[in-house]
Amino acid sequence: MLDRTDKADETPLTICDLTQSWSETGGGIGTYIRRKRRYILEQTPFRHLLIVPGEEDSVRIDGRSIHCTVKSPLVPKRTNYRLLLRNKKVRELLERFQPDVIECQDAYNLPWAALRHARQHPGTATVGGYCTDFPTVYVGETLEGWGYPKIARWARDRAYAYCRKLYSRFDAVYAMSVHGGGAKLKALGIDPVHNMHRGVHLTSFKPERRDPLLREDLGVAPDAPLLIYVGRLDGEKGADVVGNAFRRLPEELGAHLLLLGHGPMREELAASHPRIHAPGFVSDRDLLARWLASADLYVSGMAFETFGISIIEAQASGLPVVGVSAGAMIDRVPEGAGLLVEPGDDVAMAKAIEKVLGGDMAAMSAKARTLAEPYSWANAMERLFGAIYPAALAEAGKRAEAAGKIDAAQEARLASQAISS
Repeated sequence: MLDRTDKADETPLTICDLTQSWSETGGGIGTYIRRKRRYILEQTPFRHLLIVPGEEDSVRIDGRSIHCTVKSPLVPKRTNYRLLLRNKKVRELLERFQPDVIECQDAYNLPWAALRHARQHPGTATVGGYCTDFPTVYVGETLEGWGYPKIARWARDRAYAYCRKLYSRFDAVYAMSVHGGGAKLKALGIDPVHNMHRGVHLTSFKPERRDPLLREDLGVAPDAPLLIYVGRLDGEKGADVVGNAFRRLPEELGAHLLLLGHGPMREELAASHPRIHAPGFVSDRDLLARWLASADLYVSGMAFETFGISIIEAQASGLPVVGVSAGAMIDRVPEGAGLLVEPGDDVAMAKAIEKVLGGDMAAMSAKARTLAEPYSWANAMERLFGAIYPAALAEAGKRAEAAGKIDAAQEARLASQAISS
């Protein structure tokens, strides 16, 4: 475990998160970084540096928390994400604050700024998180959808070759599940690949948060099934598959579907059936926990989950899952915790929903909660600070020693680390 025990240098060990995938309104990576920052400030003597895109250039220092935004344009058709392309500005911030560890959660231009900084400061450790299977999701599937299957295969292969080139340069690499990226990275020759799961607040997300008044406000009868999905409402997330499957359910079932999230399909889905409810994104985590516990079944059509935080939160709330047999869902939904169908098959999904609702819901609910219990934030942070960061720092130390190039201040900081298993 990283354990700074002396004051050899007045500057504490600095952990940097550098990512495009930052949203002020949520998102899996945003949730992870916020929890990590809280852990660093409350449980360690370290300093946290965050570099993300924003509306303007800014640096906000609050004790050991440094929040830097780099002026960046909005991603087209996405009001909550921005595209940070100014690597020079990022390198200036890295040079100013001299982090000891830089963690990158995406695979585009920003990691190269981190890697360039590490070349200039060999004692700086770099960590790459495989948080999106972008060669398939953004390259292959997009071109397939445009009707170019041969080009899609070629481009996907080139994108995976790029992955090999990038991730082989990090001092430590992690994926969030075996089927959500770990196996693919190993097939590319990246070894070792650490397993780094995200966390769930298990005291907030639990079956006991069920609230009959929420169901009543939605117009759901006490004996009617309430299906729920949490996430972006677009084709990538399979929201259309979920909507189509719901409309195939027997009318006499009287089921309701609650879609919590923003996205281009929101209005269309809400208008497609009187019992589909799409109130938008829920920023209140306490309210989200109550909604999940008040539902009966979690449904998702997302074929490319690398972890599936919403699935774990649903399971922590006692919900069986009907999803697709792809990505991280293969790891998350074993027998007895729900059912998986082929991606894109709304007919099979509708049948699976009926089968689960007609099964032993109490047993599946209990198993779901049991599956979620290992995924606490405490366990996630222990893995990150007890294994992944020490491994990265060890590699950086070897590189710095070989280069004979490490500044005195960083040498003092690294010398004060007690790294144990």
